[in-house]
Amino acid sequence: MEKVILAWSGGKDSAISLYEIQRSGNYEIVSLLTTINKDYDRVSMHGVRRVLVEQQASSLGLPLEKVFVPKDCSNEEYEARMAEVLTRFKQDGITQVVFGDVFLGWIKEYRENNLARLGMKGVFPIWGRNTAELTRKFIALGFRAVITCVDTKMLASRFLGRILNSQFLAELPANVDPCGENGEFHSFVFAGPIFKKRIAYTLGETVQRDSFYFCDLLPKEEAG
Repeated sequence: MEKVILAWSGGKDSAISLYEIQRSGNYEIVSLLTTINKDYDRVSMHGVRRVLVEQQASSLGLPLEKVFVPKDCSNEEYEARMAEVLTRFKQDGITQVVFGDVFLGWIKEYRENNLARLGMKGVFPIWGRNTAELTRKFIALGFRAVITCVDTKMLASRFLGRILNSQFLAELPANVDPCGENGEFHSFVFAGPIFKKRIAYTLGETVQRDSFYFCDLLPKEEAG
């Protein structure tokens, strides 16, 4: 069985990718890999607190490798920090990284090119899937996710903090991808078939940064 690491954002695409990889029986996930903004101590782009993705990893029964990057990180610095961590995995004989990309070819090519320089390859278990069908499957499987970030250039802020369910999908404008693949929204998965237990949280304050609106998720023990 091929040993791999899986790029983990804490959101729906990485969760369904992990589900598909585990279901295939062809791979052994040795670790999740998450990029953390060290200035905010949150998952990059998703805005989710580090402690919550650590709770996800614990519920999944998987190690979590964290790559810390500054808030104004250049591509060069990001790639250098990722290469440092990936090289360590490569030295342990792990040569493949799983990603939850669906249809953005330039991102896939970017990942593959960076991995190739390290002698590694990418695995894309949900690549090319119909995003509406994929999201409906995510919901039907019993996954539960909350919307943590919305780009108001593409989607109204009223969708922030909502649960990703059939009603959410029904209300999405026609020009918004059901998976948010174009960056319209990001999510945090708090329950589902791959988790041993639900991740408890409450909704915190809303923060605006440029066109992005973030909904803070408070770990249950910190809420109130």
